Amino acid sequence: MKVDLIKRLAMGAFVGCFIVLFIMALISLQGGPQNVSFSGTTIINAFLGSIVVGWGFSLTGLIYERDDIAFPLQVAFQMGIGMVILFIVAIYLQWMPINLGIGIIIEWIIIACIFAAISWCGFYIYYYLVARDLNNKLNIKK
Repeated sequence: MKVDLIKRLAMGAFVGCFIVLFIMALISLQGGPQNVSFSGTTIINAFLGSIVVGWGFSLTGLIYERDDIAFPLQVAFQMGIGMVILFIVAIYLQWMPINLGIGIIIEWIIIACIFAAISWCGFYIYYYLVARDLNNKLNIKK
């Protein structure tokens, strides 16, 4: 259990950092890399904030180990808690421009939901394929 938790924390930190760095690269490309600069504080905040958000999504993934909870509720739990943590970190670190009006906030939330859904689907497909391969290997041995 302890090793699984460490793996989960490491994967959450990695995925969180990857997504935030990817978004920062997209922002740079959109504004022209020569016109965009990130301060050391911004980079450190992005690094630490992305780890916290990654942990929020990965630790809530423990809900999938519970067989007594319906799958749609498990997904809603993980995404709900993960998104709340994301929004808290985003407001605290000023990733979400709350002072620019409701339109920008809605756009930010939609983009965040799209990234979360893509990540979730990627992990779902990966674990589905792993389980299928394991089942095929077990069937071959029988």
